[in-house]
Amino acid sequence: MQFSSRFTIATHILLCIAMFQDERKVTSNFLAGSINVNPVIVRNILGSLSSAKIVEIRSGVGGAFLARPSEEITLLDIFKAVEKEESLFHFHENPNPECPIGRTIHSVMDDKIETIQSAMEGEMRDITLSRLLDEAKEKM
Repeated sequence: MQFSSRFTIATHILLCIAMFQDERKVTSNFLAGSINVNPVIVRNILGSLSSAKIVEIRSGVGGAFLARPSEEITLLDIFKAVEKEESLFHFHENPNPECPIGRTIHSVMDDKIETIQSAMEGEMRDITLSRLLDEAKEKM
């Protein structure tokens, strides 16, 4: 299973905003150039990030800004803002109740799936945009 690239694009967007918002106007065209995607994709993701109150889009003056400090934005916040799926795994719809495995698959797997989901979310909750920005600056 693989998620879309929306999460990594959103993280790229936020890192650029955090890095450049005080130096220049951060527009969808500027961000699209950094990410190497169409500006429409950037605008769509910025809309999701704005709805989640992670970024602020200013008309007139223009540009995108972080809506809160980078220390307060986690990877989990970003993920939840842009990914449509609420859970990592989608269970197949109709396991055969006549089969011993089909009959028991949910009781065998449900708690494991919940544990995996919780572990992923816990790790994502511990990583802030500020931490990623510091790491990026170290590698420049």
